[in-house]
Amino acid sequence: MVSLRTRVMLGAALWSLGLFVMAGHLSTAMMIHYPRTPFILHGIFAHAVLSSVVAVLCMILGFWQVKTGLSALHDLRSRLGGVRAGRERQIAGRYPAEVQPLVTDLNALLDHNERAVSRAVAKAGDLAHGLKTPLAVLSHEAERARVEGHHELAETIAEQVERMRRQMDYHLAQARAAASGATPGARCSVTASAEGLSRTLLRLHAGRGLAIDVRVAPDHTVRSHREDLDEMLGNLLDNACTWAKSRVAVESSVNGAGVVITVDDDGPGLDASMREAVLQRGVRADQIAPGSGLGLAIVRDLAELYGGSIALSDSPFGGLRARLQLPAC
Repeated sequence: MVSLRTRVMLGAALWSLGLFVMAGHLSTAMMIHYPRTPFILHGIFAHAVLSSVVAVLCMILGFWQVKTGLSALHDLRSRLGGVRAGRERQIAGRYPAEVQPLVTDLNALLDHNERAVSRAVAKAGDLAHGLKTPLAVLSHEAERARVEGHHELAETIAEQVERMRRQMDYHLAQARAAASGATPGARCSVTASAEGLSRTLLRLHAGRGLAIDVRVAPDHTVRSHREDLDEMLGNLLDNACTWAKSRVAVESSVNGAGVVITVDDDGPGLDASMREAVLQRGVRADQIAPGSGLGLAIVRDLAELYGGSIALSDSPFGGLRARLQLPAC
């Protein structure tokens, strides 16, 4: 498809050609009715340098006008890119009268979309909150059945309650990530998330002498809300700490337009044939292979909703390496 710039320049050229033909007709008519017209025109254009300067100046001004008019579209494209990347929430700036209505409608659409997503996430949160009390009651009943000697019944109830909780957390995490992907302005520091999670996990595993080495650049930020990055990185760190012998490491690096976060451990690792399976949606990793951890499917879904990815490989420490890549801000 022909570009707008080409069409505008072609239109200007055709307009100029039409004016030239019209000027020729008018000049001919004037010369027929007014014989002195050639002498008048000759006097006007006799100064070649002056007339050339005027002609070039008019051409430059015309080109500048076209370029200025089209620059508004380039600015609009840049602003839309900022909204899509999460740097801006609305399309700012002043635009020509022909473009401003489009910008106004786009901003209204962005605002409507943000409010609709926020309402959907709130509804999902309300649903999860409403389910917490019945689940707590069922957990209490399972514990009471265990005390009364009904161990098989207690285990069945506890297992089903845990499954419901996992499903609830899974879909809540997806809803939050979908909201973050649809809502501009999501931004989170990798350092803040990694350090906070590391302190929590060190307290949980204080009796094992576990070391967590955090090597994350302070300026590395990703397009994600804090709770969603905590969900992804927390699952990876929890898995690493659970199966590590003594050491876990978290690092970050920039790769093109994304930030890569790697989590390594010195545990037993995971067989290469099982790595893709534990990342599949709806597959519980702990039912596939011991030591593969929990929540990897949630990490994969969240990463994909943000336009990122998760991959598993061998760690230089001898265990498992999880490589999480997310769009940078």
